[in-house]
Amino acid sequence: MIPWLPSPLTPVPDPETVPPVPDMPVGLVAASGEVNVQRLRGAYAKGVFPWYSQGQPVLWWSPDPRTVLHVEEFRLHRSLRKTLQHFLDAPGCEIRVDTAFDQVICACASTPREGQDGTWIVPEMLEAYRAWHRAGQVHSIETWIDGQLAGGLYGVSLGRMFFGESMFSHRTDASKIALAALVGLCRQRGVEMIDCQQRTAHLVSLGAREIPRRDFLAHVRRVVAQPPVSWHYDASVWAALDDRLRPGGLAASPRNSALPT
Repeated sequence: MIPWLPSPLTPVPDPETVPPVPDMPVGLVAASGEVNVQRLRGAYAKGVFPWYSQGQPVLWWSPDPRTVLHVEEFRLHRSLRKTLQHFLDAPGCEIRVDTAFDQVICACASTPREGQDGTWIVPEMLEAYRAWHRAGQVHSIETWIDGQLAGGLYGVSLGRMFFGESMFSHRTDASKIALAALVGLCRQRGVEMIDCQQRTAHLVSLGAREIPRRDFLAHVRRVVAQPPVSWHYDASVWAALDDRLRPGGLAASPRNSALPT
């Protein structure tokens, strides 16, 4: 049987100690009746995250293999580099960190996704991650255009590890721009890996790949104990991503003065 966590204080088990259960999905390590910041913090430090739907118990997962993005392997395709440079040149386009966390997580929960019916970011998850954000370990990377939140992502930062949770776009490529900024931030701060949890074609196109769970967990154990990262944005992020990316790097013209819609 999958372990049941009877108390809010019962920690999530180490995934390597939970034997596989016949007829149960690979990577499911525990179930509980609630989710709270203390349990989330302990779970992520063990490479475990919650993922479930409304009406289900809280299900705790550690997939094998695990999809990750090594930040030095991020694929800055020519088209994305061009999009980023247009963004940097356009008046009213900016990256912000942690200025609209509630908007970001709510947009991640409510934005329709192809092939998905509903959302795993259910109300109790919203409240738990909001509380964890207030405690300083959950962050949003935000793409703003003309004073409007156009896209972004949020995730968990423990030590020198970033666990990506979800992203959204209301404008073309807005979430890719936020991810590119996150990669630059991670490179600046010595964060080697972003956890992507599950494999998607979109993430693979940007350089994500699967690694064995044992390798992922060994990396997590090593880096979560390191000093925490300070998350803030400045324009030097783009040089960490590609030294050809510079604010004002293109000549101003109607063609490159705004992010495509």
